Formats: sequence, structure tokens, C-alpha cells
Amino acid sequence: MRDEALSGDFTAEAPGDVLIGGPSVPPPAFGVESSLSGCRWQWRPGADDPAIARLGSAIAQRYALPEIAGRVMALRGITPDSAASFLNPTLRALMPDPSCLRDMDVAAARLAHAVKIQETVAIFGDYDVDGACSTALLATTLQKLGCTVLTHIPDRMTEGYGPNVPALLSLADKGATLTVCLDCGTAAGDILTCLENRSDVLIIDHHKSEGKLPDVLATVNPNRADCTSQLGNLCAAALTFFTIVATVRELRKSGWFSDQRPEPALLGELDLVALATVCDVMPLTGLNRAFVRQGLRTMAGQLRPGLRLLSEIAGLKTAPSAFALGYTLGPRINAGGRIAEAHLGTRLLTTQDAGEARELAERLDAVNRRRQEVETDILDRAMEQAQVQVDQGNAVLMLVGSEWHAGVVGIVASRIKERFNRPALVCAEQEDGQIKGSGRSVPGIDLGAAIIAARENKLLTNGGGHAMAAGFSLSKNFVSDLHDFLNVRLSAACSRPDRAILEIDSVLSPRGVSIETAKAIDILAPFGQGNDEPLIALTNLQVVRSDRIGANGNTLRLILAGEGNRNIKALMFRVTDGPTLTAFEDKTRPHLNFVGYLRHETWQGREGVTFFVRDVSLATSVN
Repeated sequence: MRDEALSGDFTAEAPGDVLIGGPSVPPPAFGVESSLSGCRWQWRPGADDPAIARLGSAIAQRYALPEIAGRVMALRGITPDSAASFLNPTLRALMPDPSCLRDMDVAAARLAHAVKIQETVAIFGDYDVDGACSTALLATTLQKLGCTVLTHIPDRMTEGYGPNVPALLSLADKGATLTVCLDCGTAAGDILTCLENRSDVLIIDHHKSEGKLPDVLATVNPNRADCTSQLGNLCAAALTFFTIVATVRELRKSGWFSDQRPEPALLGELDLVALATVCDVMPLTGLNRAFVRQGLRTMAGQLRPGLRLLSEIAGLKTAPSAFALGYTLGPRINAGGRIAEAHLGTRLLTTQDAGEARELAERLDAVNRRRQEVETDILDRAMEQAQVQVDQGNAVLMLVGSEWHAGVVGIVASRIKERFNRPALVCAEQEDGQIKGSGRSVPGIDLGAAIIAARENKLLTNGGGHAMAAGFSLSKNFVSDLHDFLNVRLSAACSRPDRAILEIDSVLSPRGVSIETAKAIDILAPFGQGNDEPLIALTNLQVVRSDRIGANGNTLRLILAGEGNRNIKALMFRVTDGPTLTAFEDKTRPHLNFVGYLRHETWQGREGVTFFVRDVSLATSVN
């Protein structure tokens, strides 16, 4: 609710979306049952609870924090005793012994042996950001340790997800006697048999599997049934970092390092772990929070040419943040694997040549613009299909297009999921009658396990994933069967409302929109899955200026005016024709309510604050 101390005298596939089902849905905040974009607004549970307010005050007092920081921490279940770890997460305190992971010691010993005999090692990585970061991380480390390294990132269109026989055999033909599958491989036991007697195989992965594990030397995967590490929320890049730490430890124990063979500086690689953790939508709590916090510090040092130049070309002018990783850098690195050359992202992250890095960054930026155009072409038609399926009562939305590009279906699935609060699978029909698809889920609905179960039931030719995302392929003849299977398996999704619910943490008056308030919120960063950026409400404001900016003209730069004629600088992304744009351009300047994120910015030594608009509603009353 409105906190007077926070509202005037106080001197970031979107966060804040929550899915709530059942009969006890609380009253809408500000009476907004359906905003201009169709969302329902609610207070975050506990926002009006005096006990939460007291707990927030206790946290703020103990750690000398601004009141809003303590209040938001309390709303996220943080106590005065756990606040220290949240505010200062360190790898020293939070990172367990890598040996807690099943098969880790075997994998580390084998990699250490490869280093000692200067073996040729092949790395087969996935084509997303996590795969690119994992591949770059292991490849650069092994090269520094003297190994010859061959890398392969599969083409999404021609090879599909995961290991394939021609690529594996090609790497073996080039001399690889050790093959490491990163961010893939757990569900590819039948394929990996092609390397028998030619190459040892290690798998470092986090995707689930309901079938038998591959018969390989080691499968490091916290989500395998017999792993008790409790590290199932780590991405593949984080697991790769664990593996490198264990390998270096193994080499150290054997006396391998010397003045001529120094140990690699592993903390300098955490920029890649942070990037992958954010882009793979891992929860930013505990160890992941420490990885991202330290990785952002590493990235700020601009030691990796590829990330430095990609940031420059993308127009990032502030210190790196989780938001920048997820919404600016990640999509560009992903773009190569979606609609162009799959290896571009890995090359960008591994090159030490500034000239090559600039060329790769420019190519990825251009490819990302093409990706946005392709996505826009598909989205409207997918939304129409989705609405029909929601009206029919489907728990899962499964959308198929014969002219859709398989490289962007995952992004479209994210948009559909956000709009309708249902697990969404978006599929592209290929010329040979095969279907390639990608799915995104909602909290509490494990899509990855369902896709693996469908594969076990012979409905898919390939498929895998984790709770929130999955990829798959199947024959066109099995589309209806798969949809029926998922509707039954994930029927709990039917109890969810068919629109996004935005949970609001606090409301500020125009006077409370200040650099001081934004800095107080910054204390709680990094934000992402599991640590939502605080969603702030501003009420009864008018748009006094609206300018279209950006390459596509769908970003709006706004000036909002409230009580006392205090102006607030705001931005809103992806604004297309519709009720929101109509309200902004209404010459009568209607009073509006806004929810969004308050962010502190520094540019050329000057500090400022911008309100990033998430959603808008008509004000039902005017102060």
C-alpha cells in the first residue's frame, strides 16, 4: 500500500508477472481488474501486513538501509538474520565443494589427464547463450592449459538441438579423443554411442531426463535422479565453472602448476557465468546471486573484447546490470543461433582480437534486428491462434505455422506465455513435414519434465528442457496427440487466470521518484527470476510529452506530470498500436496509473532517474 515515508519524504521473455489461481484472488490494486494491456494489478502478498512492515523496519535499522529496501526484502521472505547473505553474497560462503555433484570427480580427473598429455578435446555446446558461455568458458580455460580445443555449436535449422552423429564423428576424425557435451547430452545416450572406442565422453548439463542416463564416462547434472547436490537451479555455465574449479584443484594436487605453468585466474571468467545465469532465467538467489554479483563486477572491468564491443554497439552507456544482460546482450548473442550462424556467439566470447570482436558484434547486432522483424511477423498470427485455444479451455497452448521461422519460436512462445498465463509451445512446420518447436512455461508447471515424458511415450523424435523452457521436434502427424498429452499432464494450468497478474510492491508519489529512492532499490540488485525487481506504482499522472525512439519506433520516451507539476522521465518498450498508445497520444491528457521499475542511471558523470513503464491503466479517480 502507499507508504508516506516512501511516497514523498524519502531523501531489468518480464519481472513482476505472477500466476495465481484458485478462488481466493485478492481485490485488484487501484481497482485495475484489466489494464490497458489486459493485466490485473494486485498488491504483493504481505504489502499491507503490519508484521511485514515491522520486519522491514528491523532489517533497515540493523543494516542501516533505507526503509524501502528493508520493506522489499521483507516482502521477499528475507529476515534480519538472512539479510547479510542476501546483501553481500560471496562465493567463499555460498559455493559448495564441486565434489558434491555426482560424477564430478571422474570428470575433473579426466580433464586433468587431458591437460597433462596435451590432448585434443572437442566441445559440443548448445546454440543458446548458456551453451555459448559454457563453450567459451571451457574452451578458453583448456587452451590456456595447453590443450588443443575443437568446438562445435549445432545449426538450429539443419542439426537441431543436442549432439548428432555427423558432427560428433567429424570432431573425432579431427583428432579429438575426449568429447565434452555442454548444456546438452543428457537425453542423447543413443546418439553418443557413435563415439564408442573413439573418444571418451563427458556431459555437463542441467536438463532433466526421465530415461536411462547415457553410457559415458561421466554425466555431471544436478537434475539427474541420483544427484544429491541440491544444485538443480544452476545453469550449464555455472556447472562448467564448477568443473573447471575441480579440474584445477586436481592439477594442483598433482603438482602440475609451476612458475612456467601458472594457474588460470578463474574469477575473471565469472562474467560468462553471470551472463548465462541471467539469460537462462535461473533464480537469482543464493549461489546464483553471488555468481551474478561477482560476474557483473568482472564485466565492468571490460576485460573481454567481445562483451565490451557488443555493449558499445548496443548502446549501453551505464554499468552492466542483470537487466542489460537479459534484454540487451543476451538477445544479440542468441540471435546467431536463432536465424544465422550458430557459432557467432561463441566466437564473440572467445576472441581476444578487438578487430574481430567488433566485426562479430556488428554482425550479431544486425542479425538481432532481423530476428526482431521475423518475430513481429509471426506474433500477431500466433496471438490469434492462442486466443482461440484459451477460449476452448486448453491448459497448454500449442501453436503451429507453416511459414514460421523455427529460430524465433521460443521468443514468440515467451510472449504468448506472458499474455495468457499458460504454458505455450510455438512450432514451425518444415518442408519435410517435421515440426520444430520451443515452449515456455509458468511458475509451478514443469514443462521440461512433460516434454521428456512425451519423448519417452514416442510422441517426439527429440526433446528436452527444464521446468520453464523446452525444445522439441516431432512428426506433423503427432501434433494433436502431443497437445492432448500435454493438456492432461499439465492440466493444473487451467486453474490460472488467462491474463498476467502484476504484483505491486509499493506506490510512490511524484516527490518520491528521486535518485535517492532509486539508489535504495539498487541495493537489492541483481534482479531476475526469484528476486523480482520491485514493481512500483505511480498514480494519477498525465503524459505531457511522448516521443517515439529506437530503430523500430516502438519505444516511447515519456514525460509524466503529477501533483505539484513535478515531471518524471519515463520509457516504455514494445508499444504498438492499441489502447496504451491511444491513451498516450490523447490530446485531452487523461489521468493514468503506471506500474514499472525505478532505476538510477549515470551518464558522463551526471546522475539521473528513469521510470521504466511495465503497464498502464486509466485512473478511476483523480486526486
